Formats: sequence, structure tokens, C-alpha cells
Amino acid sequence: MFRTPRRSGRRVAAAAAVLGLGLSLAAVSPASAAPTVDVNGRYTAKEIHTFLDRFYGEHGPSAADRRNRVSDLLKEKAAANPGFDVLLCAQNTPRSIDIGKVTTAQSARVGWATVTTHWGDQGEVTAELRALVDLDASKPLKLLDVECSPEG
Repeated sequence: MFRTPRRSGRRVAAAAAVLGLGLSLAAVSPASAAPTVDVNGRYTAKEIHTFLDRFYGEHGPSAADRRNRVSDLLKEKAAANPGFDVLLCAQNTPRSIDIGKVTTAQSARVGWATVTTHWGDQGEVTAELRALVDLDASKPLKLLDVECSPEG
């Protein structure tokens, strides 16, 4: 004779299955949540690209990022150049922003990428700047410096 499991038995089985799945996911989560740094404690090109992409966003850095994610050197440059956005090498807000390939100079402990700003009615006019970031993963990522193109 077969017995039909009671509802409470099904609930216990379902709870055990969910708990088992939760424990499996918990075992995987810490590894995926860890920062993407190399064996020498330096940020990787991928981590820097993600930082720059979030920092610049679609139209430029937020006020909070300008306060908290920028080196003192850049803050001084910004203060010395009112009316000019040293982080964008511009006077206005671009239509959009793209982050190029990141290069890392491990010995210099610096990474950089070309940031392309798009202007004009359709974003057809572009300008480029180089954004530099410290690779030291013991510190939060910050924009160290910006090099404007000769036209910028």
C-alpha cells in the first residue's frame, strides 16, 4: 500500500531543497563578490573599465563621484579652472561617453583608457581624453588624472 505524503511532509522536503540550494549559492557568492584584482594586489583592466564606465556614465561624473572618486590633484585642477570641466576636458555636457580599451602599466602602478565624448545633434562630433587610475587595490579606485587631447 502506498501512502500519500502529507502536506507537512511536502513542506519539509521543499524547505530542505530550498535550504540546500541556498547553501550551494552561498558557497559560490563570496568568490563572485570578491574584487577583480591580480595576484599582486592591483586592479585589473576589467575592474578599471567598469569603474570608468560607471564614473563617467552617459553624460559625465556625478557630483558625488567628483567629490569622492577623484584625486586631490584633479580637485585642485578643477578649482583652478572655473568654467572648464577638467574631468571631461570640456565646457559643456556631452551627448554620450564611451570608454575605450584599458591599458595597465604594472610597474608604474597606473592604468588608463581613452574616453571618447560625443557632441553635436546626433553625437557625430567626438573628442578624446585619457583617464588615469591608480592600480593599488588596497585603496578604493579613484581617477588620478585626466589628459586632454591637443584639440581639447
